[in-house]
Amino acid sequence: MRLFRLLISTVLAILAVLTFGPSPGQAAVGPRITLRALVVTDGSATVEAIRGQLASEGVPVTAIDLRVASRQKITAAFLETTSGSVAVAKFQSVVLPNENPFGNATELTVLSAYEAKFGIRQVDAFTYASPAVGLTYPGYLGPLDGKTAAVTAAGKSGPFRYLDGPVPFEDNSTSVDESYAFLAAPMPDDPKVTGHFEPMVTVNYPNMSGSGVLAGVYTHSGRTEMVLTFAFNPAQRQFRLLAHGLVTWMTKGIHFGYQRNYFALHVDDIFLPDSRWSVTGHCTPGENCTDPAVTTPDIRMVPDDVTKAVQWQKDNGFTFDLYFNAGGSAQQVTATGSDPLATSFLANKAQFRWGNHTYEHPFLGCVQDVSVVPWKCTTNAAGAVQYVTKADIVSQITQNKTWATQNGVPIQAGELVTGEHSGFFILPQQPADNPNLGPAFTQTGILWAGSDHSRDPNQRKVGSALTVPRHPMNIFFNVAKKSEEAAEYNWIYASRANGGSGLCEDNPATTTCLAPMDPATGFDSKIVPTETAVALSHILSNDPRPHYVHQSNLTEDRIIYPVLDSILGAYKGLFADSTPIVNQRMSEIGAQLQRESLWKTVLANGTVSGYVQDGKVTITGPSSAQIPLTMPEGTKTVGLLGSTATFGTAYAGERSAYAQTAGLSPTLTLTVPAA
Repeated sequence: MRLFRLLISTVLAILAVLTFGPSPGQAAVGPRITLRALVVTDGSATVEAIRGQLASEGVPVTAIDLRVASRQKITAAFLETTSGSVAVAKFQSVVLPNENPFGNATELTVLSAYEAKFGIRQVDAFTYASPAVGLTYPGYLGPLDGKTAAVTAAGKSGPFRYLDGPVPFEDNSTSVDESYAFLAAPMPDDPKVTGHFEPMVTVNYPNMSGSGVLAGVYTHSGRTEMVLTFAFNPAQRQFRLLAHGLVTWMTKGIHFGYQRNYFALHVDDIFLPDSRWSVTGHCTPGENCTDPAVTTPDIRMVPDDVTKAVQWQKDNGFTFDLYFNAGGSAQQVTATGSDPLATSFLANKAQFRWGNHTYEHPFLGCVQDVSVVPWKCTTNAAGAVQYVTKADIVSQITQNKTWATQNGVPIQAGELVTGEHSGFFILPQQPADNPNLGPAFTQTGILWAGSDHSRDPNQRKVGSALTVPRHPMNIFFNVAKKSEEAAEYNWIYASRANGGSGLCEDNPATTTCLAPMDPATGFDSKIVPTETAVALSHILSNDPRPHYVHQSNLTEDRIIYPVLDSILGAYKGLFADSTPIVNQRMSEIGAQLQRESLWKTVLANGTVSGYVQDGKVTITGPSSAQIPLTMPEGTKTVGLLGSTATFGTAYAGERSAYAQTAGLSPTLTLTVPAA
């Protein structure tokens, strides 16, 4: 027995040495790099734009405001620490307003040493071209409005791999948002500091031949900086195109967060007729005309419009969400004995996504008094607002569901858009939701309810449902012809002196007066490019919220198609095939908005942490949390007993997903490919 114990002890001792003891040539344990960005701001638009991009993707940020006298100073203790014998970098990336915003050498020296020690990358949000950042002095100083820059081969194989190449600058020459840049060439490589400048985005000099640098990577003295030599704000397209690439570069593609380019289009009022704008009366009969003599024919799709919609979808690889009111078809059958439009839609029902828009599209908020313009809420003798009843709301929801079931229309029962987003508050007449709306949602199993982003922008809970804010497009519900759209546009946005309503003069905080357009040409020359720019600004902002128009826009002149062709055409000209538009139905959009909100709460509570060390990413967070992560291609998740699987889904040349934690001490482990 003694001999047996001795043998066991000897074996265990040998195993301990083999398993844990250092061996000759064994690699030392590398530092831990915390997955968090440090942003040093002076309040300028450029650094705040990058800070906003980090926030929109879900990257944890620590900010230092240089304008605050009591701010945190940059010290070694602030930047790094140790865990046992392991060095820990508290930040994986640094964003500065320029290459040295501190006004003293001490903080920059400390920061530079930190970046060199841990291999941390720095972004200079907007800086003057000079040898200090690896460039010559500017060959051009001035605006770039309307110019088109280009991503270099290094940029397309690196952080901007999701772009096709062109980076058009908006033409803001007549506004305060005018672009400005310092264009210069890279300095020759400097062996004294192992210095090299690699251009990532360039543009032709406006005043001479050749091209100058707008964005590039300066490697020197063991440090790496992304140098940006052009001014921008968070709304400008040139920044929006490059913003995600800046995040990818500064984090080496390893970070908390999730980014997509979303675009979905809801078409409301399917089967209903929509009232038509009166070009001469400057009003819409049945809506806001006070003169009963002003009349116009209603607008309703015809079967050929269905054929057009089906073919357009196939040609563009894009699916519409049709929000229907079956009562409109029933009215047509009662009036004429048949409804060819419904017959055509039902024959093509599998080609679309369908959604409940209530049976007859009634107003579901307060009981409206339309004897006055604008309408007001009806009150009882005691002055209490009278609301549409719960029973009436339930009936409108369930009748439409029943029609869909009877006709095999593939809806998701938990999705709903009420007529005019009614039931929700609308100012100034109805400052609160109809109190019967939430209970009606709960009774009918509504989980996702469309709301109007222009007046209710944030997701919120109403009964059993979460709202899904929708972006209204400035393609009006009451027009079917280009000339009608242009005429109404002129009425809304022109001053009284220019023949408009003057609404822009009366509401300068929300509406800008515009010069009137030619009704014959204004739609194509002004409205299409304007709506394209607005939609692209949403698509490029990691914003999943859908857009909406109406069935009237798919008939007669079919005015929505030129807008969509322009939006999708512009997008395809800017982005690589690896970065397609993400077109989701409302329930998926709502779930994404919910995930984003929950992640903001997790970040605010400080209950999640992560680091990368020796090619392994370790994430710790609350149990069952959905944690957004973006990783390089080739990343694997590590499971039980060392099993691995490909992480996430491919998008923009990366892998990304909302990863789920589990267990009492929930930890996610991933391995990333060598840089």
